[in-house]
Amino acid sequence: MRCFKYVRPGTVAEALDLLAEYGADAHILAGGTDLVIALRGRQVDPKIIIDLKYISELDPEVRIKDGVLRLSATTVMTDVEENVDVQHHFPALAEAARWVGSVQIRNRATVVGNICNASPAADTAPPLLVYGASIQAVGPGGARTIPLDDFFVRSRKTTLQPGELVTRIDVPLPTLSMGSAYTRLTRRRGTDLASVTLCVGVDEKGVTRLSYGSVGPRPVLEFDTSGVLADPNASQEAKMPVLTEMLAGASPSPRSMRAGPDYRLAMLPVLGYRALQAAIERLSKGIPV
Repeated sequence: MRCFKYVRPGTVAEALDLLAEYGADAHILAGGTDLVIALRGRQVDPKIIIDLKYISELDPEVRIKDGVLRLSATTVMTDVEENVDVQHHFPALAEAARWVGSVQIRNRATVVGNICNASPAADTAPPLLVYGASIQAVGPGGARTIPLDDFFVRSRKTTLQPGELVTRIDVPLPTLSMGSAYTRLTRRRGTDLASVTLCVGVDEKGVTRLSYGSVGPRPVLEFDTSGVLADPNASQEAKMPVLTEMLAGASPSPRSMRAGPDYRLAMLPVLGYRALQAAIERLSKGIPV
């Protein structure tokens, strides 16, 4: 590693002042599970590391307030996985958090960091997209809300502006009964990045939300309002054309070492149909997880 400053600001305002002073030479530390690897691999060369863990305004938080689930900037995967409100209202998010890395990684990795890293394979991105999450950011221009679907641009690139800091993720509580399920495809069991990530949500009015990642430059969110996919009595033959159309935006990289593009494209509808059936069953039975 190269030499850099390490600073523990006590307030969000202090952190923003440091971001303004150092610009692109500043890197944020929350969990550090991605940053440490990037430092060791010399993929980043910061002049300063700004540690958010000592800012009381950003203390780890998983709570329901004003009709939304709030996940603060320092909330780790284990907190999300084990939270009873997440398990009840957002079971697919709890499932996705459970898949991230190892126990040790989940005890350090933050959900906000997982999203800000903007990896197409981020496990929490598909369920957060399905649940309609938004990003709360603060910067020189003040605070603003960014719908998560507008936050992603491509791998490692978001719509976050220079000098801005993400303080939390807000996930609105469902207004309709919804069944949801998360699934992923990996080369092996255990701590491995996903070749495909996918989440499906089906609500009581027959609207299906489907989000998938690791098969293109960013996670994708699609909707089916026809009711075909949500219909428990519709045949697989009737559903597959609709499902295939929703997955048409997939464009996996041929350079990935985790899986070839043909295999990923072949497995997408398989995983999509499995998750759809699981979501429909959970909606009918009222099973959170």
